[in-house]
Parts: sequence; C-alpha cells; structure tokens
Amino acid sequence: MLSEPMTLYKLMILYMLKQVNFPLTNAQLSNFFLDHEYTTYFTLQQALSELLEAGLVRKETLHNSSRYEITQEGEDTLSFFGKKISPAIIEDIDQYLKENKFRLRDEVGVVSDYYKSTNQDYVVHCEVREGKSVLIELNLAVPDKEQAEAMCGQWRAKSQEIYAFAMKSLMSK
Repeated sequence: MLSEPMTLYKLMILYMLKQVNFPLTNAQLSNFFLDHEYTTYFTLQQALSELLEAGLVRKETLHNSSRYEITQEGEDTLSFFGKKISPAIIEDIDQYLKENKFRLRDEVGVVSDYYKSTNQDYVVHCEVREGKSVLIELNLAVPDKEQAEAMCGQWRAKSQEIYAFAMKSLMSK
C-alpha cells in the first residue's frame, strides 16, 4: 500500500481508465470515489489536474462535461506502479465497473454539443460512439441557440432511431 494518498488516487484513476475502452466523465469518476468514500471531490479534482499536467490522461470537454481517457504514458506508469494499489481497492473498482459498465458506456457513447459558426448561426454536432469508433456523426446548422440546445437535449433519446433510419435509407435501393 502507498503511504502517499494522492499517488494512490492517481493510480486508481489510471486503473479505472485502463479497464474500460471508452472515456469516463468527471461525474462518473467522482461517483465512484465519493460513493466509496475514498476521498473528497476537491482532492479528486486535484489528482485529475495533476494527471493531465503530467500527460498521463487526456481530457475532452463538451459544454459542462469533461471526459477522460488514459494516454500511453499513463498506461506505462500504471504498468510500473499499478501493483501498489491494494487488492481490496482493485476489487472495489472492478466490481463498480462490472455493475455499471453498460450505463457508463452509454453515458459517454452518445455525445451532442453546439457552437456558434462564423456566419452567426449555430452548428449542432451529434455523435454515437462505440468505444473509440464513431458510428454516426451529424452536423446540422440551425438559426439560434434555443434550437441548438433543444436538438442537443433530444439527441440521446433519438440517436438510435436516427441511426437506424440513416442505415435503412442508405442501404435500400
């Protein structure tokens, strides 16, 4: 076991990110650490920040959600120091991921965002991902922010239907 708690938290984050083949959100990581009472939210944010600064994880931010994935440097670090995580903690992480893997993957697999374009309309960007592969990516121009926000809000509920429609339409003669 490690004597330095911050180092342990960083290794735990790296281990979690290594165990899944998709990014995890800040909220997903926080839920694990806070539900299991490993540390406080602020200490976890410090650990994530230090991992980012060291290049051991990369972060993608969409509106109010940050998604983290492990880098090759992070994997190398974990292979050197991962044995310092106690078996009990490994068991907690593995159990959490096993129980929540589908929910976690679904939460990060459907992505929507919008931005203001150069001609002053808004572009809504929607994606469905399977692991690191993009299954469908859609960019739509809309005239105002309200429509962009509404479309982003509907994407999660409608993405499977839209994907199925696109596949059926493109595959039929």
